[in-house]
Amino acid sequence: MKFFVDTAEIDAIAELNDLGMVDGVTTNPSLIKKSGRDIIEVTKEICDLVDGPVSAEVTATDAETMIAEGRKLVEIAENIAVKVPLTWDGLKACKSLTDDGHMVNVTLCFSANQALLAAKAGASFISPFIGRLDDINLDGMEIIEDIRTIYDNYGFETEILAASIRSVNHILDSARIGADVITAPPAVIKAMVNHPLTDKGLDAFLADIKAADIKIL
Repeated sequence: MKFFVDTAEIDAIAELNDLGMVDGVTTNPSLIKKSGRDIIEVTKEICDLVDGPVSAEVTATDAETMIAEGRKLVEIAENIAVKVPLTWDGLKACKSLTDDGHMVNVTLCFSANQALLAAKAGASFISPFIGRLDDINLDGMEIIEDIRTIYDNYGFETEILAASIRSVNHILDSARIGADVITAPPAVIKAMVNHPLTDKGLDAFLADIKAADIKIL
């Protein structure tokens, strides 16, 4: 499974990238706003830092302007994936940009039917939002299962990018089902290392080391 980091914070990306935990990055206008940086400037810095796809989102809602913005964004770096919303105009923009040879991430997906349309339009990535479905008392993992089945049935090459990840369990369940990619905030990815038995075992080891006065260096 590929790990994308859902942030526009350079230091957080660099820390995970140094550990080999970054296969790509996803950004959106909200994350750019939080960073306090210019969208072009921060996106270029991220692209220079990581080798994998960096999703940069359009701001328009009509197909013509989305296409124009997408063509502007791909000038930033070769690893840009243009992020468009899952609307009819977004699908038009997806088809045009993919026909031009650009990566496209179709976002705000909340149904398997939408994901099927995105694959037909040639999307490189489909981003179903797990956490937001959970928020309205639906099982967000069911959409991952349905999309995986449909894509496997027909050999679609669009990668399932599980998004709106809120917990380490979301990551685990996505991996079990077979999502190609997860995108999560740095804190959630780092939380995967935590386990109370690891902490308990380490405390016991440290106590024994101290009692036995064990030294290596």
